Amino acid sequence: MHQENVSRHLQPAQIFDIGENLMVPDEFTVEERMMGMWWRQLVAGGGAGAVSRTCTAPLDRLKVLMQVHGCRSNNLCIIGGLTQMVREGGMRSLWRGNGVNVLKIAPESAIKFMAYEQIKRLMGSDQQSIGIPERFVAGSLAGVIAQSSIYPMEVLKTRLALRKTAQYSGISDCAKHIFRKEGVAAFYKGYIPNMLGIIPYAGIDLAVYETLKNSWLQQYAKDSSDPGVFVLLACGTISSTCGQLASYPLALVRTRMQAQATSEGSPRMTMTGLFRHILSTEGPSGLYRGLTPNFMKVIPAVSISYVVYEHLKATLGVQSR
Repeated sequence: MHQENVSRHLQPAQIFDIGENLMVPDEFTVEERMMGMWWRQLVAGGGAGAVSRTCTAPLDRLKVLMQVHGCRSNNLCIIGGLTQMVREGGMRSLWRGNGVNVLKIAPESAIKFMAYEQIKRLMGSDQQSIGIPERFVAGSLAGVIAQSSIYPMEVLKTRLALRKTAQYSGISDCAKHIFRKEGVAAFYKGYIPNMLGIIPYAGIDLAVYETLKNSWLQQYAKDSSDPGVFVLLACGTISSTCGQLASYPLALVRTRMQAQATSEGSPRMTMTGLFRHILSTEGPSGLYRGLTPNFMKVIPAVSISYVVYEHLKATLGVQSR
């Protein structure tokens, strides 16, 4: 592939996975599809995601605990929260909910990729790389389809992350427990705020990424369209952070809705009811509880994911674009 096409095809979703489920899928060229490179790329991306999520799982679990249990009277801090988790269930408790988080990477990536390709075809796009508005629409719709398919696993991840020691013996026991006590509908709690969150996340992530990358090229590399991998990683990290910042209140409400039955005696609220309740009892800052551990995991997750991705690509024989 020509040098000038490298950065156009190298999108942030292809480089790393930060444990969020809102990334816009990759694009693959005709040659890559014919050579079977696309599935190797997905395997490499999935493996990188699994390793980076596992390495940053304690921060992810802390974020969930702060989102659900944090309030004015119980202001969990980073060190205090981690210490509390270890005291309650030992070192292994830091990774609660990570098993299902890793398990859902493969089906989610595959469904998202296939849906993305079909949506692009329906949009009548024959060219290999589509523009930002089309990419945003196709990526957001693909994200909605993939998320709808694996959403029960999202609920399981939250419940497992919040569980007390010996509450469930594993993923299937947790699923059976939820089904018996709350029925099928419980597996789709928080579905609406989750879907709404895809739109600002994907849109801002893509727009900020492209803007930063193009600004850097205009300023420092006018003769090239390949800004280099570290610039792409920096652009991806900043754009992903901006996307998370915009969609975070929706993510927090989603997690609280997923967790509702774990808090005995707490009222079952709708999305708008929860927003109003959080604003009236905790103020606007209440919508951003758990943001610090969420941001703390971005740089290590990006770095780990990138290194593992490159190693897996080399092992699988994928040529760098």
